[in-house]
Amino acid sequence: MVEEAVSGAGSRAFLARTLPEVRNRIETAARRAGRDPSRVRLMAVTKGFPKETAEAAIDAGITLLGENRVQEAELKYGEITAELDLHLIGHLQRNKARAAIGLFSCVQSIDKEETAAALESRMAERGKSMDMLLELNTSGEASKSGFRSRDELLSSLDSLANLPHLKLRGLMTVGPLTSDTAAVRKSFALLRELFEEIRAGGSFPAFDILSMGMSGDFETAIEEGSTLVRIGTALFGRRAPA
Repeated sequence: MVEEAVSGAGSRAFLARTLPEVRNRIETAARRAGRDPSRVRLMAVTKGFPKETAEAAIDAGITLLGENRVQEAELKYGEITAELDLHLIGHLQRNKARAAIGLFSCVQSIDKEETAAALESRMAERGKSMDMLLELNTSGEASKSGFRSRDELLSSLDSLANLPHLKLRGLMTVGPLTSDTAAVRKSFALLRELFEEIRAGGSFPAFDILSMGMSGDFETAIEEGSTLVRIGTALFGRRAPA
């Protein structure tokens, strides 16, 4: 269920203040790491906020957006006609695959061959194609989705390469929920190393997205090579408690 924002969070006025700040932080982190800031994309994550927040983001010129749940995305984006690059960043249940393909241009959270196969089947029915990322659980936290190890993820690649309606674009992770910056950095470095290994193999020509970093750790993620940061709270403020 979409929650109501608190203290002006999610409003156009709130976003007008925060968006320049977030963009400046992205640029500063990239330059600190010797990277071109234009190589880091900003995704606005609208989960937990109403449709008006999504519209405010679009009006501010943001076209790359993320949602965690298919049903919530339908409520917010089902009638929006603007050209968007909407990604599913939460876990995809296989029985939601049919609905997902009508909304999203990319599913970032593929964590099983079976989930990818279900999505492929629905895409084939529609004669459509979609991008996907593979999610790796780099922190080892049991509460998180994702392939459980690099070896498990690597062993899935041959199967995923044979899905003609899904294009493997890269990898995604959620950093550990800790204030230990060294642990967060280690998590991101692990994903970057795996990303570089797969890309060097040359089997996936369009493999170019390294999605890591959220509001609390995106600067560290950029320093470790992230090409796409998923920002919610830093842009829109705190969501109302459930």
